[in-house]
Amino acid sequence: MNPVSQQTDLLIIGAGAAGLSLALRLADQANVILIGKGALTEGSSKYAQGGIAAVLSDSDSIEAHLLDTLEAGDGLCDEQAVRFTVERGQENIRWLINQGVNFTRRSNPPAGDDFTNYHLTREGGHGERRVIHAADTTGLAIVETLEHKVRLHPNVTLLDYHIALDLVTTDNPDGGKTCVGAYIYDRKHHRVTVISARSVALATGGASKVYLYTSNPDTSTGDGIAMAWRAGCRVGNMEFVQFHPTCLYHADAGSFLISEALRGEGAKLKLPTGEAFMHRYDSRQELAPRDIVARAIDSEMKLHGFDHVLLDISHKPAEFILQHFPAIASQCQNYGLDITTMPIPVVPAAHYLCGGIVTDLNGRTDIDGLYALGECSYTGLHGANRLASNSLLECLVFAQSSAKDISELLQRQPEPTIEITSWDESRVTDSDEEVVVAHNWEELRRFMWDYVGVVRTNKRLQRAASRLALLNQEINEYYRHFRVSNDLIELRNLVLVADLIVRSARQRTESRGLHYSLDYPDQIDHPQPTILTPDG
Repeated sequence: MNPVSQQTDLLIIGAGAAGLSLALRLADQANVILIGKGALTEGSSKYAQGGIAAVLSDSDSIEAHLLDTLEAGDGLCDEQAVRFTVERGQENIRWLINQGVNFTRRSNPPAGDDFTNYHLTREGGHGERRVIHAADTTGLAIVETLEHKVRLHPNVTLLDYHIALDLVTTDNPDGGKTCVGAYIYDRKHHRVTVISARSVALATGGASKVYLYTSNPDTSTGDGIAMAWRAGCRVGNMEFVQFHPTCLYHADAGSFLISEALRGEGAKLKLPTGEAFMHRYDSRQELAPRDIVARAIDSEMKLHGFDHVLLDISHKPAEFILQHFPAIASQCQNYGLDITTMPIPVVPAAHYLCGGIVTDLNGRTDIDGLYALGECSYTGLHGANRLASNSLLECLVFAQSSAKDISELLQRQPEPTIEITSWDESRVTDSDEEVVVAHNWEELRRFMWDYVGVVRTNKRLQRAASRLALLNQEINEYYRHFRVSNDLIELRNLVLVADLIVRSARQRTESRGLHYSLDYPDQIDHPQPTILTPDG
């Protein structure tokens, strides 16, 4: 028996909104181990600014939210998945309120039910105000509230600074597989541990660190998708990478997201010359879906040779701006930008992956006992493009449905008797060439940005595929001969996910949603999701 092995009912890999919600929903009836790559809340959920889309007012309807989602998804949403999600929005918002999430309230709410007390904003692609929020730090409010409750629960073990290496599966008599745990790298003690589990849930987020410019934190390296693919799961719609139109452009800022809610409240996109331009691209102008806005900005930058455009909300009263966007105003002020009096320089950046591990409406993957939820999953909700603020909604709804299914699984499943083999490092050595990993990481992110970005061509995708084949061979050779490290684990996963994105993009011979090809500018009549199968 491995001396550092553990056993649990449920292993949750990822501690964002999806992972924390799932843990909290199951903690009363199961032992849970929840792992995070860094500090437990240091995932993409923490940085979600805008809010959660849900039908919360009498002027709105399930059908309206459904139709807005279908339109944004550009013909590739699974309507059943969309309806399943939007119908459960209100009850999940109420669940969050009951957990203690402090959403922004209206200053003078009318008499009515509890939701009339809350301020709702409108974002691009939405026909109604339906985005409930906690100022402009909604994700932070959610994960801090849920983490606090999870930390207090005696049935939950929290492991921070741990990263999953690979899933462990056994073969079923019918030819399928069952997930029985995972190998986990302890970043603090630099060792691999074993966690066996009756069920495993991947809530690892997206993979936008595969690109040079991204709004995501460093943890977004596609770990769950890569592990699931290596274990035998299908993935879907990996070509649809959402580039957020407006990230702060500043030499010292890194990647700071400027929420779409600014445009929802009247901010205008302008060229550095002061000229507005969105009217030339879409009648909805700044409130068009993100793919349209991102391509418009990309087009104007290339046309005029600009390295950024401007987002201007300074025509609004300063009190209004500071009340609704305090965190953005504060962060911009750190870089000498007073958004109440001047425009914000912005550029598009990789933001959200609409594809991922194929699941059903209960979060089940192709492997028994393995679930996926949140950004790492492909449920059919987002189609070819995600409607703003549907991402946190998906995390909550599928945590709810997965929790119910996992609970039923645990009730009928016997205690495991399989002992997982210990991780063997007896035939590898410490690397004396860590610079190889650093160089490969930089090369990957740059050519993915250049060749597989907002606008694509067959030639660019072929170049990316050729570079990926060489990188993959080099990294696998490195992986076999040296002890694992956090950077190597992440790079191995990123290269695999990049390959899945390129393979999916090369299969789509049209332009649709977030995938725009100069070689195939038109849409085909009967589009289908892009589903890739391991060894298929």
